[in-house]
Amino acid sequence: MERWCSMVVFDMAGTTVRDEDNAVASSVQKALADFGCDITLEAVDPVMGMPKPLAIRSLLDKFSRDDSLRSRSDEVHTRFQQIVVDHYKTGSGVAEVPGTSRVFRLLREEGIKVAIDTGFDRLTLDTIVDRLGWDGMLDASVASDEVENGRPAPDMIEVLMDRVGVSDSSTVCKVGDSVSDIEQGLNAGCGLVAAILCQRTKDEYQNYEGVIAVNSLDELLPHLGLSLAGAAG
Repeated sequence: MERWCSMVVFDMAGTTVRDEDNAVASSVQKALADFGCDITLEAVDPVMGMPKPLAIRSLLDKFSRDDSLRSRSDEVHTRFQQIVVDHYKTGSGVAEVPGTSRVFRLLREEGIKVAIDTGFDRLTLDTIVDRLGWDGMLDASVASDEVENGRPAPDMIEVLMDRVGVSDSSTVCKVGDSVSDIEQGLNAGCGLVAAILCQRTKDEYQNYEGVIAVNSLDELLPHLGLSLAGAAG
């Protein structure tokens, strides 16, 4: 297959960063509970991938019985930030999805830009990059608090294209583990949108024309015109 791709945009939690015990959704759940809004993890799942302030506002609008709490979503988000940053700084289970660094290196060796976008804020993004030792492995990154519109809007991908000098979105691949990732890639006009198969995507990705499903980042490589053998070691 011809190598057509100039940049791959990766999501973080659940795609390149292990999300053991559903840590991100659990952090949202705990932040809401600290303010008296108790919901299930299943209720959090549909907003995963969205900018976290928007996700929290959406959940409060839907589940809070306290009208005054809906106006305090910024406070709830601040509490979420505290919980999730502490998790990524000190949590024993924090690690990259196996093989992620290997795929990053292979892509860059082939001249393909490696970029990260996320529903996290910049503080959380930088905390994760530092913890996993990804400094020097990424060509660009962008957080949801750095754009006007987070996922599923295309803003973050457009910012990344500008930062690395890519002008044609049809040469960009987007990969993530949420419906918001899928819709973001489609809205940006990406040449390939790949869904990591998981609870959030397994019943949804087929509803979107042209979206492929992969079980791992290695499975993405042939779609980029690269050999799996090149990622070995």
